[in-house]
Amino acid sequence: MSRVLVIAEAGVNHNGDYNTARKLIKAASESGADVVKFQSFRTEKIVSRSAKKANYQSNNCDSDDNSQFTMLKKLELPVEWYKDLIQYAEECKIAFQSTAFDLESIDFLNGLNLNFFKIPSGEITNKPFLQEISKLNRPVVLSTGMSYMKEISDALTILTSRGLSRDDVTVLHCNTEYPTPMNDVNLKAMLNIRDQMKVKIGYSDHTLGIEVPIAAVALGASIIEKHFTLDRNMEGPDHAASLEPRELKQMIISIRNIEMAISGNGEKKPSPSEEKNLKSVRKSLHVARDIKKGENIRVNDLISLRPGTGISPMEIDKLIGMKLKENLSKYDIINWKNLE
Repeated sequence: MSRVLVIAEAGVNHNGDYNTARKLIKAASESGADVVKFQSFRTEKIVSRSAKKANYQSNNCDSDDNSQFTMLKKLELPVEWYKDLIQYAEECKIAFQSTAFDLESIDFLNGLNLNFFKIPSGEITNKPFLQEISKLNRPVVLSTGMSYMKEISDALTILTSRGLSRDDVTVLHCNTEYPTPMNDVNLKAMLNIRDQMKVKIGYSDHTLGIEVPIAAVALGASIIEKHFTLDRNMEGPDHAASLEPRELKQMIISIRNIEMAISGNGEKKPSPSEEKNLKSVRKSLHVARDIKKGENIRVNDLISLRPGTGISPMEIDKLIGMKLKENLSKYDIINWKNLE
């Protein structure tokens, strides 16, 4: 398999602070992620002033103000930060990425010449949004939280309507509850997306911990996206369901290990590392008593013992009735040269 792309989702966990954004980039790089991703939006373009916070947003924000507009306004990534943050990401040897949530942000990010466009779960039924991205003919990563299979199919039809190949689309299975209960993960849906939509698959995770993304890689995910923060105790809508840097690093180490573990060709045979153990761990036939030259061998005369440097116990039937050419003492290994 090809290397799994690990996206460290900084999202809005910068809390509107430039230095925190830089620290997130550095932490993502030091954790071994391939991409550090933020979110690009203008609050006026994505939410009405009357919209209330989602339950997880209310639970994770201390403010009594239940306005989604007020919360998001504080979490915008200012346009003037991008140049410096992209340059800093280059210095940290990690790819910079951001998810657009409105049409103007799509146009802005397109001008930055980033590697792909990420479509968030909430925009999968936003036809004008999908049409705008379809015009760009750039690789797309599509999150599918809250979606039915028909909605995924409809979105793919729009995205590929102007020449974008399905080979350039990766669909991420996702659940948008923060954090996602384990019994709602439904990783099998990721495989159904692959089989029914004929696309590459990945997984965008909002569970607590690192087990599920690792399992997704074992099942065939080519992209893993995971929220992370500098400190889960920080105030903000996504911190509580995010990994801290040391956890992100451990997740990525585990993913790279799983990549190696499933990278074989599927042929079952002794591996290079275990070939040396064959003789010391397997058994061969030994004599179970003192046997003199000329005696015929009976079943009870033989015992299987380590090491496996002699005749395999799988050939025991061939020895029965054969005569010894020399004396053997109890527990001596028996070889073909001892037989006539």
